[in-house]
Amino acid sequence: MRVIVALGGNAVLRRGQRPDADVQLANVRAAARALAALAAEHELVITHGNGPQVGLLAMQSAADPGLNAPYPFDALGAQTQGLIGYWMQQALQNALPGRQVLAMVTQTLVSAVDPAFAEPSKFVGQVYEQEEAEKLAAEHGWTVRQDGPHWRRVVPSPAPQRVVETRLIRRMVGEGVIVVCAGGGGVPVVRDERGRLTGVEGVVDKDLTTAMLAEALECDAFLSLTDVPRVMRGFGTPHQSEIGHTTPHELRALDFPAGSMGPKVEAVCRFVETTGDMAAIGRLEDAGSILGGSAGTIVTPNGRWPLTSTL
Repeated sequence: MRVIVALGGNAVLRRGQRPDADVQLANVRAAARALAALAAEHELVITHGNGPQVGLLAMQSAADPGLNAPYPFDALGAQTQGLIGYWMQQALQNALPGRQVLAMVTQTLVSAVDPAFAEPSKFVGQVYEQEEAEKLAAEHGWTVRQDGPHWRRVVPSPAPQRVVETRLIRRMVGEGVIVVCAGGGGVPVVRDERGRLTGVEGVVDKDLTTAMLAEALECDAFLSLTDVPRVMRGFGTPHQSEIGHTTPHELRALDFPAGSMGPKVEAVCRFVETTGDMAAIGRLEDAGSILGGSAGTIVTPNGRWPLTSTL
């Protein structure tokens, strides 16, 4: 099978952890070990989040007295793609001796008139208490919103239209290369009237980019891997329950937070509706079991996996 895996930002830096390099590298190595079994049996493409890392670099840039202006978000996105891609590439090479692994800095085309630029919604950076978040917002001109019990910065999140390097990724995967790409959803770019690319301020949702890329690469399965075992129906209520096997129609009838689970659900539903193939949301350490059908929230056209013949 050709499998695309979207790693949540917690795969590199978990909530509450200090953003030290050695902490993140240990997490990346653990992620690589969890994915090695998949890569041993299937063609594998890996995307990853970058919210904590891009938020940290943005704060450092804003506070640097040696700069006339902070680095723009497209540049910060490219930096984090390179950093996390390097860590992931090396960890996978060590976990799978002899396999070729390529980490790519990729660009994601968006519309210059996307309404998301006027309505920041994507969480980036660390979590804060409300008072501290509002103070930072006043100092740096940020927009902040509540994220569960904490507060975080939000930035524009335009809809992805195409990963610019799709043809190159497809070629590499076809040659048996494990490709790490579209980190943080890819660097958001627009084309001008002459077809030239220019970076823009924002962060593209990683799961939505992954779903789009999965379709373009003709992947057989799309796994959105995070730190929860399954999607919860009625999350946070006395009646919450886990969702095992389901359909896009059933998932779309439920309500999920726009800043966290919502984009993941939307991404897997889009992929299944467009391709008729399998998508799932679950824990990184359960990746093999999810593909086998015994873990995670698995989404298929008929709610069953592995698919069975109706003849």
